[in-house]
Amino acid sequence: QVQLVESGGGLVQAGGSRRLSCTTSERSFNSYAMGWFRQAPGTEREFVAAISWSGGSTYYADSVKGRFTISRDNAKNTVYLQMNSLKPEDAAVYICAANRGIVVPRGDTYDYWGQGTQVTVSS
Repeated sequence: QVQLVESGGGLVQAGGSRRLSCTTSERSFNSYAMGWFRQAPGTEREFVAAISWSGGSTYYADSVKGRFTISRDNAKNTVYLQMNSLKPEDAAVYICAANRGIVVPRGDTYDYWGQGTQVTVSS
């Protein structure tokens, strides 16, 4: 079982920035594609961004493209989500996910999920 722990959430003003981190003790972290999802109250979980095992390929939802950046540091077993120009509609619980192998899902077919970290955006 791969355990994922997110951190970095909190309260930020609209227009501000926040960096989320997701770390694991899984030694084969570099064998996993990683994704970020978010879920606001009363809504379905939605895809935000994903990155291949090597970091060479990244994917974004249209709603965050140009504002959010996903990256990873395989030496630190950590994936990041840099969020800039935050909007009130970005407020949600942000959830990290891991998928073993070369496939980078944009749907919710990941193998493992974290518990999430709350991001609140004040207007």
